[in-house]
Amino acid sequence: MGRLLVLRQQKADFAEGWKWNTMIHRKPGAVDWPNPNLDVAYSEAWVAVDENSCTLVTVPKITGRYYTVQFLNGWGETVANINERTQAAKPSGDFAVCLKGANVTLPANTTRIDVPVKYMRVLARVELGDDWNQAVALQHKFALRATGTPTPPTLPATPEFDQQHLPGVEAFEHADAVLDSEQDINPGMEGLAAKARAIAAGIADPAERARVDKIVREKAHADLGKAGALIGHGTIRNGWVRPAVAGTYNDDWLGRTLVNLGGIWANRLDEVIYYKAAVDGAGATLNGDNTYTLTFPKDDLPPKYANYFWSVIAVDPMFMRVLKNPKNRFLLNRESGLKYNPDGSLTLYFASDKPADAPDSNWLPTPTGQDYRLTFRFYGPKGGVADGTYFPPPLEKRA
Repeated sequence: MGRLLVLRQQKADFAEGWKWNTMIHRKPGAVDWPNPNLDVAYSEAWVAVDENSCTLVTVPKITGRYYTVQFLNGWGETVANINERTQAAKPSGDFAVCLKGANVTLPANTTRIDVPVKYMRVLARVELGDDWNQAVALQHKFALRATGTPTPPTLPATPEFDQQHLPGVEAFEHADAVLDSEQDINPGMEGLAAKARAIAAGIADPAERARVDKIVREKAHADLGKAGALIGHGTIRNGWVRPAVAGTYNDDWLGRTLVNLGGIWANRLDEVIYYKAAVDGAGATLNGDNTYTLTFPKDDLPPKYANYFWSVIAVDPMFMRVLKNPKNRFLLNRESGLKYNPDGSLTLYFASDKPADAPDSNWLPTPTGQDYRLTFRFYGPKGGVADGTYFPPPLEKRA
């Protein structure tokens, strides 16, 4: 299922007119995938490399602003990031992403980065900050160019599905072609692939096909739904879930599938950590008919745990898309002009109508009568966020 989710997005991208090794610069906010990061300007691409062709990546000089160029394989595994943390000696300039072992002559002063796969999804992120025009200008300086003419892949047939209608037995109809289209480089996946191929062979029998379909629809889908609240087998505290895995998954195939389902293209935990809340501090589901407060003590404010920035958004519980509201306000962050309490603490408000005592800048509108979830991000995690000991305070429901 993890591979099918990536293929679904890949086909949607190329149906939009994408071309290999060509960067598409999105307008801020113009992305449509689960749990988008509204703090950054996104640029996207699909990259192809092979034994005779690398892809050149131009990264502009950026100071005082978060950025990264992330490369993921066809299973959603992050295989590289280009930024000031991974390339401290030379964080900007020209880079060449090459298939490991490729014999390609590169331009002078180009930093080579070897990757284990031929085809990758790319996401470049540039922090918007308080000067969006400057961020967008920097975004448009990122560029890609192939040194040769790599052969693009032939994408296998896959079933059509969405978050509400996940595939049943039809997920196995083209299992051999799907598995052959992209090697799973994560350890210990050979046995799972063999099981999938065996199921694919078995469903040629009508009785076995019906049996598998029943199991998938009645058990597997339900198990995915239950596990969704614990993406990556995470830890829950104060009603917030901290994922155990994201961006890189080792042998945790279920965590990878859940992340691809609920937040595709997640980056590594050393780049960003997402906390997610579907319930308040008492364990009741978040709903727009209620008013919730989230208060941080003066000595434990969000910036303490982020080298770059933090933010919180509200998303729908099924598709994880950002929720529309009449105020067109979709997140709270350090650029929101937040007002602090007299004692130095910070209170954020989540409600369909602004509470009378809430500063307008501290209020995130939520949908009347609708359940929702919150996603709290820390970019450049540090301290308790980085080591897993910190969780945001519980959401308090007002009577």
